[in-house]
Amino acid sequence: MADKPSVLFVCVHNAGRSQMAAAWLNHLAGDRIEVRSAGSAPVDAVNPAAVEAMREVGIDMSAETPKILTVDAVKASDVCITMGCGDTCPVFPGKRYLDWKLDDPAGQGVDAVRPIRDAIRKLVEGLIEEIDASRNQPAGTNG
Repeated sequence: MADKPSVLFVCVHNAGRSQMAAAWLNHLAGDRIEVRSAGSAPVDAVNPAAVEAMREVGIDMSAETPKILTVDAVKASDVCITMGCGDTCPVFPGKRYLDWKLDDPAGQGVDAVRPIRDAIRKLVEGLIEEIDASRNQPAGTNG
């Protein structure tokens, strides 16, 4: 990994799950980890229920906009996490790929988005622990 590890969150519309995951990672890891999010078929705006659910926990995503998934974004990331977009993420050697199985918040109200938000937080917390642990290993060890 580079000096600062980078994570890319990918879902189809880049409007709900990947935006919430990016917001959580930014919030919990600060500037220790570079964060990107993108979608294979991004929509025009972030899901308002996701924005509201995150606002409830003190995180403002209202200024975020969905972005298209690019090969460059994948190349620039150490970890690529997909969320319901299957095989649309290009695969490059030396990258770590994870697929998080999460319900899609599209078309859902804030009551349905809250448990997805909370599940994403737990996954992001685990990811931060893994990244921190791998960065604290002595050179030449496998973990």
